[in-house]
Amino acid sequence: MTRQTMAPITEPKNSNSTILSQKLSSVSGKYITIPNIPMCEKHLLQDLDINGGSWVDSMRASSPTHLKSITSLTPSAFPLELPSALDMFKHIINSSKGKQIVMFLDYDGTLSPIVDDPDRAFMSDAMRSTVRRLAKHFPTAIVSGRCRDKVYDFVQLPKLYYAGSHGMDIKSPANKGFKYPKKSQEVVFQPASEFIPMIEKVYKTLSEKTKNILGASVEHNKFCLSVHFRRVDENKWNELAHEVRSVLEEYPELQLAQGRKVFEIRPTIKWDKGKALEFILESLGLANCKDVFPVYIGDDRTDEDAFKVLRDRGQGCGILVSKIARKTNASFYLQEPPEVMSFLQRLVKWRRESLKRRFRL
Repeated sequence: MTRQTMAPITEPKNSNSTILSQKLSSVSGKYITIPNIPMCEKHLLQDLDINGGSWVDSMRASSPTHLKSITSLTPSAFPLELPSALDMFKHIINSSKGKQIVMFLDYDGTLSPIVDDPDRAFMSDAMRSTVRRLAKHFPTAIVSGRCRDKVYDFVQLPKLYYAGSHGMDIKSPANKGFKYPKKSQEVVFQPASEFIPMIEKVYKTLSEKTKNILGASVEHNKFCLSVHFRRVDENKWNELAHEVRSVLEEYPELQLAQGRKVFEIRPTIKWDKGKALEFILESLGLANCKDVFPVYIGDDRTDEDAFKVLRDRGQGCGILVSKIARKTNASFYLQEPPEVMSFLQRLVKWRRESLKRRFRL
């Protein structure tokens, strides 16, 4: 992979970027982005419309098997040379000089591999050790669509910030700088509490309606639901989509999005992973600080909300975890969790070396 030098690039707030390869130009700016390139396959990753007729097509598009076949059919749309966060590590560090780095990490597909059974999405001991060392040097948050308690059980690190249910359930560690109510207390913020009875009712209904579809599972994430179809035969996808649609038609207060072989059902309130990022920065007293450099790493389309917040703020950088080219507001890419771990390890090493140099002076 060719190493490149990339300077900060700014774009209009409404523009998108892509991890497709191209020569990068340099203009002044604080947020590192990649110029937009039209993609011939971008229609495959559009948001899901519960009233439309493209459910199965959208489900098929989220399948790694189908995406792999697309790559082989249209190699020109997926070049090998991509702007990697590993290749651009020195540039990212240079951009963060004099600023407080704050780390935001998705869980599934970022810290752990995507697996058929979502209950077995374990992170490796090496990854856990890396995140533990990372949190010693930088404020670190796990931002996941999972229930907060469940993602904590996977990560098992007490000195992190956890934002579960796509940011609708946020908890801080004690003594970690949150402003309210007191810095010594844990803070729990749950903006969608009123929807808990509705989510519980929909969970029971969906579980009953999908119980005879082999491989389908409904995951209760407290403030949202995940309908997994990774292990469902493709011939049954239309039936599953029909059942999900029939239930959601009765609940206009809920919205649906699609991730990697999963339907995400959540309240329609204006809250997402981007809002969670802003809340955590505010709680750290860094919301209006110019000397902050947030880094958000995630693989899911729900992470785009956080990437966009960073772009609009003109601070930090977003890193998309993906092997497949797609439209994104992120600045760089990493291909899979092992590359994420390598990036985090390099960040920890850089921090330790910079502290040693400072003490020598």
